Amino acid sequence: MFDFYFNLPLWLRLVLQGTAVILVLFPIAAACSMAERKISAWLQGRPGPNRTVPPILAWIPGIGVFQRLGLFQLAADGGKFTFKEDPIPGHVNKFYFVAAPILAMIPALSTIVVVPFGAYFNEAGKLVPIILANLDIGLLAVFAVSSLGVYAVILAGWASNSKYPFLGGVRASAQLISYELSMTLSVLPVFLWINAPGGEGTLSLFRVVELQSGSGFAWDSVWYVFYFPLSAFIFLVALFAETNRQPFDMPESESDLVGGFHTEYGAFKWSLFFVAEYCHMIVGSAVFILLFCGGWNPLPGLPLGDVIHWLSGFASWAAHPLVMGLIGIGIFLGKVFASIFFFMWVRWTLPRFRYDQVMTIGWKKLLPLAIANLIIYTLGIAVLAHLKK
Repeated sequence: MFDFYFNLPLWLRLVLQGTAVILVLFPIAAACSMAERKISAWLQGRPGPNRTVPPILAWIPGIGVFQRLGLFQLAADGGKFTFKEDPIPGHVNKFYFVAAPILAMIPALSTIVVVPFGAYFNEAGKLVPIILANLDIGLLAVFAVSSLGVYAVILAGWASNSKYPFLGGVRASAQLISYELSMTLSVLPVFLWINAPGGEGTLSLFRVVELQSGSGFAWDSVWYVFYFPLSAFIFLVALFAETNRQPFDMPESESDLVGGFHTEYGAFKWSLFFVAEYCHMIVGSAVFILLFCGGWNPLPGLPLGDVIHWLSGFASWAAHPLVMGLIGIGIFLGKVFASIFFFMWVRWTLPRFRYDQVMTIGWKKLLPLAIANLIIYTLGIAVLAHLKK
């Protein structure tokens, strides 16, 4: 059903990819801003956004329900940032000052292209990923491109020509280096397991999910969060640090840096930095779900194929590739939204670390733990491979 996409000319696929990313990921990332305000209000026992409603819709009966839920807040925020005055301070390097928020969006929007967000069975009964660019080095592409986002933060801090933004940019670079090592080492046991002697030699995120899609109590039905719990924990902690989320929000710590790297920014350029941060959260959560939580499979031992088979017993149209793909996408997005809720929960629960504590955790705690975890699993996988011979 979806195979026609891969038969299109390359230029048309690139146009469709860019359009899909902008029309889907950008609004979801922007909606996270409104969701964070509602979730923080719920966690702290106070009202959140509950007054915004377009005057043209105020007369509609029952509109107050949507108003109290804050569903119009996203449009209000977007309009405010779009039409608000956007001055550029006279002391900044104007070209790089304007370029920084644009550069922040490029890696944030690009990485989603290589992330599979669903699957379906084609006419031959083969599981096919729903993905914009199915690369065999998918995880490497995500790491390589997403890590470029820190350059935008550094550039914003430097171009602001101010002390506090510059310190925020320096902190961002140090934090990235500190936690990127741990994050990379944490996923190596997963791919060592997949690519053990007799394996396939792949870094495909789709293949990782496929190997967690067994039925019943078979070894391939267990999600990797149970096989590699320490790897999942290290990856999650490093993900918080990589996305600059509290308690690791050192580059924008308002308690000691006023506003951090974006102190001199306002209006639409300021909002782009935070849309980029939410995009990184979405992509990071998606990668975590794919690596450790079964991707689009609803439960361990219950793959998507079994769900479709059960549903098709009640309605034959459930086995249609389009319906199957939508069900897989729905399950996957549900997990991603749950992960984003966890991000927000942690932000409004834990206090911010000091900068020296962030460096201590990264270099003296997390990195040795990641190295020990890699060594243990390497020895274990080598022993298992030897026993299989």
